[in-house]
Amino acid sequence: MTLSEKVIYQIYPKSFLDTTGNGIGDLRGVTEKLPYLAELGIDMIWLNPFYPSPQKDNGYDISDYMNIDPVFGDFEDFDQMIARGKKLGIEFMLDMVLNHVSTEHEWFKKALAGDKYYQDFFILRDQPTDWRS
Repeated sequence: MTLSEKVIYQIYPKSFLDTTGNGIGDLRGVTEKLPYLAELGIDMIWLNPFYPSPQKDNGYDISDYMNIDPVFGDFEDFDQMIARGKKLGIEFMLDMVLNHVSTEHEWFKKALAGDKYYQDFFILRDQPTDWRS
């Protein structure tokens, strides 16, 4: 089955299902609802960002692409979610925000501090740039 033939369900973990009582959805919440989603005929879940973030852009300002924000769970929760999905025939597509990072990302901080290696990762200009954002 090609991607265009799959039934894809988007989940924003932050607002999906909270299993810890802190008012924020989490990966365990996604895992808990996988049987229901399988009954609906879902082939794939598009999972929005769950990486560490200062949350100034609702998780799209990622400060660490290599970890899971503890508010959403941990790698064990992630592995269990993927394994349960696989048993139910559900694949996952992770939302990778690669065109920008948080101002708190280590690479961005190093670039601003003058590290030439990391400056090459960004387009840095003196203000004013007159670029609207």
